[in-house]
Order: sequence, then C-alpha cells, then structure tokens
Amino acid sequence: MAKMETAEIETDLSLFKYDHLEQLPSEYRGLEEEERTERIEAALEILGDDVVVLGHNYQRREIVEHADFVGDSYGLSKEAAAADAEYVIFGGVTFMAESADIITDDDQTVILPSMEASCPMAGMAEALQVDAAWAEITEAAPDADIVPITYMNSYADLKAFCASQGGLVCTSSNAHEAFEWALERGDKVLFLPDKHLGENTAHRQGMADETVTWDPWDPEGKDAEEVAEKDLILWNGYCQVHERFSEAHVEQVRAEQPDANVVVHPECRREVVEAADVVGSTATIRETVANAAPGETWAIGTEIHLAEHLQRWHPEVNVVPLCGDACMDCNAMRQIDPNYLAWVLEELVAGRERNVIEVAPEEKELAELALERMLEL
Repeated sequence: MAKMETAEIETDLSLFKYDHLEQLPSEYRGLEEEERTERIEAALEILGDDVVVLGHNYQRREIVEHADFVGDSYGLSKEAAAADAEYVIFGGVTFMAESADIITDDDQTVILPSMEASCPMAGMAEALQVDAAWAEITEAAPDADIVPITYMNSYADLKAFCASQGGLVCTSSNAHEAFEWALERGDKVLFLPDKHLGENTAHRQGMADETVTWDPWDPEGKDAEEVAEKDLILWNGYCQVHERFSEAHVEQVRAEQPDANVVVHPECRREVVEAADVVGSTATIRETVANAAPGETWAIGTEIHLAEHLQRWHPEVNVVPLCGDACMDCNAMRQIDPNYLAWVLEELVAGRERNVIEVAPEEKELAELALERMLEL
C-alpha cells in the first residue's frame, strides 16, 4: 500500500499538546452499533496487514473487540513495533500514541482516533511547568545531584527532559528498580507526575520517611529546606480514576462479601494499597483474575472498563468493581468513541491519514534514550 499524504495537523509539543482537534464528521455521529461494526470490519478487511489496532485495557468493549492487541500502554507500543504494520491505530490516550511513535520504525504512522483523548495526569506535569520547578528545586538543593524519573504516563517532552537531566522512564511494575538505578547515580530523585505511585514505591523501598511532595500550584507549599533534606521529591500529580478509591471501599467489599479478594493498581492512595490483597499493574490485575479459581470473588480497584472486560473474559470468576456503581471510567479514554475508529479507518481506505501523532525529532531521540535506560533495568 503506497504511503499517502498526511492530513494537516498543527502540533506544538512545547505548549498545549495538539492544537488542532479534528471533529468527527456529522455522517459518523449517528452510527448505530451494527452498522458501525460492519463498516469497521469492512475497512479492516481492505487494509489487511497494513494496519494494526491497539486497544488499551481501559477502553470500552466496542473498541477492544476490534483490537489486534489489548493491554497496557507500553506493552501495546511494543506490539506495534513488532507487528511491522504501516499504520498503528492506538485506542488509548495521547501519551500512549506518542510512546508508540517513539519506539516504532520511521516508516510506521501512528494514529489516535480522537485528538481529544488527553490524559489529565500527564497534563499535570507539562514541560514549561516542569522546567520552572526544576530551577526552583535545584536552587533549593544546590549541592545535590538530582535524577528525574517520569512515569510512563507522561508526555514525550517530559520523557525527553528526564533523559536530558540524566534520568529515565519507568512503568508501575519497575518503578522500584528505577528508584534504585537513580539513587546509584545521584543523591535525590524527582518523581513525576504520580505522587501515589511514588509514595507506594517509597514504602516498598523503605524510603517512606525520605519523601517530600512538591506542589507546583501552591507557591506557599514548597519548603526549600525540606527539599534539601529529603531524598525523594514527589510531584503533586495523580490519576483521577485511581484517587477516587478509598479504604472505606475496601472495608465495604469485605463486609458485604467476606470471601472477596481485593486487587488494586499502585496509582491508588497509600491506604488503599495497604488494605488490598494484591497490588499491581493492569497486566498484574489481568493475570490475577485469569489465575483465580472458579467461584472466587475479586474486587477490582482500577478503571471500570477493565473490570467489565475481566468479567466477560472470565465468567467463572465473580468480578466486581471495588467502589460499585460509584466507580469511574477514564474521561480521556472515553474520547475514543468507536465512531471515531470507523472514521479514521475509512479515511485510510480512501487514502487519507487523520489525527497522526508525530513526536518532534529532537524530543523523540531523547525520549527514546529515557526508555532505553529503563530497558537496561
């Protein structure tokens, strides 16, 4: 299939991530599921091996049922690189599509069905804001060698920043190894953007008393003396979905279903993690339910769509959302409406690329370095 001309997309990775938001054409907005499914399947049949569709664990059923691979963000990017498809349709959020663009070959094009799918947590640590904070933090601890680590759930420019300052990227599964790596090379760690993952990792590493939170939004909430004394500086960011879980939710599940087991994501608050039976990434949560004995009950402390997928995939296990009807879906993931998937696929069939994600070359090179340092772990 010949390379096609890319639709014009204005990007400025140093400011707001993607300025130009292409709206879904009106002809797609009223599609019923049956017609949409037929059109998606027809487009995929025509495109064949030239396209691979990725569905994040948090995506709705109507997306993941069309995905070639379903998983977590970095795992999906690796699948895209290995698939060698010309087009990668990422059913996720912006930072995930950026990661896919970073690690796939130059002749692969990454498409995000809706450019409005932008992770709120990633947006809590944007480049200009981090640059300003870095200047304050390094001034507060002028004699310290500070190594920045960013969670995978961040924009490419933050990954690039960390690489430029001698740091790296981590996932929720290897954050503890990233901390060890950084402290072997420096005196302190600045961890961005998720304070809860940072705090939970600190406890795992026996560093609970060595943490201080840096709040970039509170001019009065920054203690330079404390920054100079502590070894781990946590950025005050969080996932809106995971922060919603509370210890009371765990207690309620155990009261209502005494035999229930609880598995939660490490982006949850510290007290929720302490109360759970199992803590781990979305891959760990999936494995936990897959390995459960028939009839077991597992309460899932993560985004609601994964809990729903797990119940469909493993009907022999009783899967319940940890916070019941109050559990949230990810409002960023929600932006990937399945009608957008139909649109971008049919546009490819017509020879037009829409919503291409392309990381600037210098940022791409540095962000890739941050990822390579992670892989050394």
